[in-house]
Amino acid sequence: MSDELDLNKIREKITLLDQQLLELFAQRRSLTTNVAKSKVHQIRPIRDQKREQELLIRLINQGKPLGLDAHYVTSIYQTIIEDSVLNQQAYLQQLTNPNIQIPTVSVAFLGDKGSYSYLASHRYFSRRAERIIESGCKSFTTIMQSVESGQVDYGMLPIENTSSGGINDVYDLLQQTNLYIVGEITQPIEHCLLTTVNSNINNIKTIYAHGQPIVQCSNFLDKQTNIRIEYCDSTADAMAKVCELQDDSVAVIGSEEGGQLYKLQCLEKAIANQTENHSRFILVARKSVEVAEQIPAKTSIILATGQKAGALVDCLVVLKKKGINMCKLESRPIQGRPWEEMFYIDVEVNSKSIAFQEALSQLTDMTNFIKILGCYPIEHIKPTRVPSSAITQ
Repeated sequence: MSDELDLNKIREKITLLDQQLLELFAQRRSLTTNVAKSKVHQIRPIRDQKREQELLIRLINQGKPLGLDAHYVTSIYQTIIEDSVLNQQAYLQQLTNPNIQIPTVSVAFLGDKGSYSYLASHRYFSRRAERIIESGCKSFTTIMQSVESGQVDYGMLPIENTSSGGINDVYDLLQQTNLYIVGEITQPIEHCLLTTVNSNINNIKTIYAHGQPIVQCSNFLDKQTNIRIEYCDSTADAMAKVCELQDDSVAVIGSEEGGQLYKLQCLEKAIANQTENHSRFILVARKSVEVAEQIPAKTSIILATGQKAGALVDCLVVLKKKGINMCKLESRPIQGRPWEEMFYIDVEVNSKSIAFQEALSQLTDMTNFIKILGCYPIEHIKPTRVPSSAITQ
């Protein structure tokens, strides 16, 4: 057999190329930090989507003679661009908030290792800290209390899901706390049915899960017969329970990544109602942060308007006239005041901007209560699209 067809030789060549690629990726990433440094005094936006689009088109055209199709090239470089943007944001935020530059952070989250909150915490701080001290909690209230008391630096909380909507318990807690939202991250939610031993779906009699995954996988669960659902405080608790039982008749809804920490096997993949299932998490801390001017920012506020016709609409008109985009509106009952509502609003604007400060002044006169929950960098990086003609030609 020639060396060209020797499997071991082929794999050795792939291994060598992978090492070279990793070194090149590392070099490219270090250059993006220099890009961020060049923008410190120029106050230029982190993203230049026109340039990103030009880059993608050029790379597509360069890849075609090499046998690389447009979708392959686009997918790889959209990931690289996202990484570059997030690294530049992290660098500028460290300069803007020098008091929070610490190598070790402590984070409270729902559940234990393997929960979606655990995965979101590690993903968020992978660019910001060398070491994470984990603090798994049984409830959202405990997370808030841990941060408020100073036991931990941060709390990671799910706030909404593309399938099941807002997390009401978290919105209610935000009414009462003095903590600030200082960050956000959107975590892909890839629900699977996991077991500890070889089994099949027909053997499963009990499924352990947290309440949110149960709602998000209702279509799948409705199709199952003679299966009992056991509610758990978190996905991590559910996985730990199934791991402990070692029973081929029990399963858990969780992520494949989290299940690996408990040596669980994937029995069924992609069982969520929606194929594109994401949860948005917020990070809370005792002190607010400033957002560098170069970074797209989001500001969260809560307000109460009183019970009069058109009061909320009048507030939203103020935002519109100031050119401020509202990206989230949620209402929750005000605790202890029947039939009165508190409104949670996310707007895509830096709280230091003149437009927001003018809007805030007007809204203060129009509302019974208003509070800024926090201003923080927008973490969800929308991929730059390329014209279909560049992909199909």
